Amino acid sequence: MSDKKVVLAFSGGLDTTYCAFYLKDKGLDVHTVIVNTGGFSKEELKETEKRAMSYGVDSHKCLEETSNFYEKCLKYLIYGNVLKNNTYPLSVSAERAFQALAIAKYAKSVDAHYIAHGSTGAGNDQVRFDLIFQIICPDIEIITPIRDNKLSRQEEIDYLATKGVNISWEKAKYSINK
Repeated sequence: MSDKKVVLAFSGGLDTTYCAFYLKDKGLDVHTVIVNTGGFSKEELKETEKRAMSYGVDSHKCLEETSNFYEKCLKYLIYGNVLKNNTYPLSVSAERAFQALAIAKYAKSVDAHYIAHGSTGAGNDQVRFDLIFQIICPDIEIITPIRDNKLSRQEEIDYLATKGVNISWEKAKYSINK
């Protein structure tokens, strides 16, 4: 097992882009992974891979979980019209669990020593990721740069600018789930 290999849950957004550069700066071999549960087009997945590789990561992988997510979860949420406050579909929280499971299994399969995610510490995604990672791969250390360093979005943007990443982060003001 490489003591430098980190699997990074990577969406290609501000937080995970910051994580990719930060983890590389810490001397780790960064292997990004995105989990498709049905919300991405082939073009978006290719663009995310292209972006990750341009950031100098060691590898990028797309884990396809669309059918699994639908068959084991989403169809039941749809059939049951499961909504929070009769308005908000609970599919996002369920989706995070499937993403975390796929990432944890992948990290184990590549003998990663670390697993990282870009959750900020402000929401429930961090709990979902951390809990599932701790259960599925308790021997793999979890790294959470955004949460641990208590970074603002502006601090992330400024850091990335020093790395030559000059992407408009106007859209980064808010997180959007498809």
